[in-house]
Amino acid sequence: MRSASPSPTRRHDGKLILALLATSLGLAYGVWYAYSVILVALLDEFGWSRSVLAGAFSLFAVVQGLSNPILGHLCDRFHPALLMACGGVVLGAALLADSWISQPWHLYLGFGFMTALAVATCGWTPAVVQVQRRFQHRLGLALGIVGSGIGVGMLVVVPLVQYLIDAYGWRFAFRALAILCSGMIVPSALYLYFVVPAHVRLRDRQPDAPIDPRASVTVRQATRMAPFWLMVVAYFCGSVCSQTLHVHQVVFLVDHGIAAITAASVVGLVGASSVVGKTGGGWLSDRIEREVVFVAGIAILVSSIYVLHLAGKHGSVPLSYLFAVMLGVGYSATATLVPAMVSDRFRGPNFGSILGVGLLGSAMGSATGPWLAGHLFDLTGSYSLPFLIAAVSGVLSGAAAWIARGLRRRPAGLGTPT
Repeated sequence: MRSASPSPTRRHDGKLILALLATSLGLAYGVWYAYSVILVALLDEFGWSRSVLAGAFSLFAVVQGLSNPILGHLCDRFHPALLMACGGVVLGAALLADSWISQPWHLYLGFGFMTALAVATCGWTPAVVQVQRRFQHRLGLALGIVGSGIGVGMLVVVPLVQYLIDAYGWRFAFRALAILCSGMIVPSALYLYFVVPAHVRLRDRQPDAPIDPRASVTVRQATRMAPFWLMVVAYFCGSVCSQTLHVHQVVFLVDHGIAAITAASVVGLVGASSVVGKTGGGWLSDRIEREVVFVAGIAILVSSIYVLHLAGKHGSVPLSYLFAVMLGVGYSATATLVPAMVSDRFRGPNFGSILGVGLLGSAMGSATGPWLAGHLFDLTGSYSLPFLIAAVSGVLSGAAAWIARGLRRRPAGLGTPT
């Protein structure tokens, strides 16, 4: 049993673990969010429809989702850092392949399938499982710190990709990403695998993070409980809302007279704001009910849609930046608090598998929202209906979390059957 008061070395190791995971996630998901500027470059060169281009991202999200249950199961049996190392190798190869895209099916196979599989393998599920095993006593804050790496990735990687596209073209940008991602993710993951203790078991947890016996359920048992499905709904609807905005924000602003490099800087500001939202929201969720923090974040996220509408209507750069801050703070709720809420309910030895299955909801939402928005734009020539659907989805996400809060506050809430 570990001491309840870790030594300075262990505290230092904990900070290093969080820093390495945050860096890896920043690079992996920098690729994810850079697609919003890559989409504009592909649209300019090939003239493909927006539904085709958004469909590639939707396939990316579906592949991510289908990968997560498998990755969660593997994380319960092997060291997640080993999976991340493998994912880093594959990500470098996939991004190199993306640089040779010339047909829509190349985009779907290279980016939509290969790159998505690689990002999932070195991404969120293995990182969350490692954090959940080692930082249960401050889980919200730890997940917020690690998740903030994604925000830093948006802040750094997306404008970098836009600069590389403007200076050297999108093919060079993909090749530069390949070298950068594999060159940093793989060594970080191998360090976590070889230097950090190999596999922190549940019985090795610190005594200030006791395990609720009711939470030690199997995946099958979890899927028979209402809280599980409420978490899936919160994930799905929150992702429909946030990912619609993430994928289409740049092209929407460019359509309304905002320069492409300025629109790319909006994405970077989203990332910077999300660092504050994730770390601050995570810290706050360790002190008050996570669901309350989640609903507050969703309210900000939904409000950002109206600000984006005004920014486009007036071609306003200041309103665009206000939207970016609101989106960054608001979407953080769907990004880092839902895994913590899942852990509150199902933190036992099958947490990785349960989280992986639950992340299917997030992936389906991430796939549905951007594709539907692109399809509806092709039909109507406007983003009004897609943004309305995004707003309604955000409200439904907040409602699901609030209902889950009510069930949790009941003595028998965890085991409430569907």
